[in-house]
Amino acid sequence: MNILISGASGLVGRELTQSLTKQGHHVTALSRDPCVLPFWDIQRQVVGLPLQQHVDAVIHLAGESVSGGCWTAERKERIRRSRVDGTRLLAEFFAAAKQKPKLIIAASAVGYYGDQGDEELTEASPAGRGFLAEVAQDWEAALQPAAEAGIRTVSARFGIVLSSSGGALAKMLPPFKLGMGGVLGSGRQWMSWISLNEVSSVISHLLAHEALSGPVNLTSPFPVTNREFTQSLAKALRRPAFLPAPRFLLETLFGDMARELLLASAKVRPAKLLESGYVFREPELAAVLRGLL
Repeated sequence: MNILISGASGLVGRELTQSLTKQGHHVTALSRDPCVLPFWDIQRQVVGLPLQQHVDAVIHLAGESVSGGCWTAERKERIRRSRVDGTRLLAEFFAAAKQKPKLIIAASAVGYYGDQGDEELTEASPAGRGFLAEVAQDWEAALQPAAEAGIRTVSARFGIVLSSSGGALAKMLPPFKLGMGGVLGSGRQWMSWISLNEVSSVISHLLAHEALSGPVNLTSPFPVTNREFTQSLAKALRRPAFLPAPRFLLETLFGDMARELLLASAKVRPAKLLESGYVFREPELAAVLRGLL
């Protein structure tokens, strides 16, 4: 297939480009440089695609990092616009194209569900409350023009993507390696995660299975509590982890970002993937952490 990827230089984008190329697909990165085709400019709402280039599938991953700094009002607006405006631009562009792609996979996140305690969440569960949940709802709604044009669309609700080379795990490693890790808040909040290797396998599955559309949870079938995650990471590193970060301290330092990223609980089940026959290659956290570290 001819596959176009936005956000190809990010953690997931780099892995997907390499994996899909090895499978024989032709992968092209969507550039922000107007001198390079194909390119896009979210602010100007422009997409430049070579006339002769036919795209079979689009994988849209680009978006401002939610953990790259404190959530000021300005930063929240950048997070929202980078996701919603970018998704709408691509959806409307390909909806109007004479040669439409068969599929658009657009990133979303389990932040859609907000903080829902111990309740098991599937793609049929309602949206939660809070900034991330509102952004995720608008993010997914921005894909609607493509769906209305007859393009199969998937909103990939990513859990925490685990890789030793970037993302959340890479940020956790320095304190844990020093023996200064610990549970966050009560430690009872659920963490829904997926390994980077598994992401590549799931995306290949989505490309091949035409019955899959709409929201799809990209998470392991075995979420863990923050306390379980902390214990598994400490064991994989052979380090103690006895320095907890109390809720009041995290909220004082990081405000809403702490409440929604670090302390919110989302026990997510990848129901659609399991029902479609997908068999997870790396479902167990302890084994994944041992392999990565």
